[in-house]
Amino acid sequence: MIITFVGHGSMQFSHDLSRKIKKTILENTGIGEAVTFYCGGYGDFDIHCASVCRSLKSHIPNCEVVFVTPYFTSSQQAKLKNFVDMGLYDSIVYPPIEKTPPRFAISKRNEWMISKADLVIAYVSRTYGGAYQTLQFARRKKKRVINLAE
Repeated sequence: MIITFVGHGSMQFSHDLSRKIKKTILENTGIGEAVTFYCGGYGDFDIHCASVCRSLKSHIPNCEVVFVTPYFTSSQQAKLKNFVDMGLYDSIVYPPIEKTPPRFAISKRNEWMISKADLVIAYVSRTYGGAYQTLQFARRKKKRVINLAE
């Protein structure tokens, strides 16, 4: 199973939200099921989710936390190395979006993540912005979506 996340770049950290994310993941995965978490790593919700996924390693031993990077530039390499050194992610994936102009790379990366996902866990409380557009894309693609902000 592949689970990906969609949420706002700026938001407050909350233990309650962490519990909701964890509960949603555990309720929607089977015992012993292999789970891959695709994380964006750019906003507050992304980092929050990656941290929760990392904490679930003891509950879901057959899981992998993956950072999906929208860029593969030399400046991005330092950030990727830092992510690996921090131990937040198990691996890094660069989707096939290399011909995408940089200003659209995050949107294209998000669409790629959604297209691969079996479940989308969201925290989208506004009807504008990139998180909202990505959530709408997931719904148009008829993905299973759980929006924790609803």
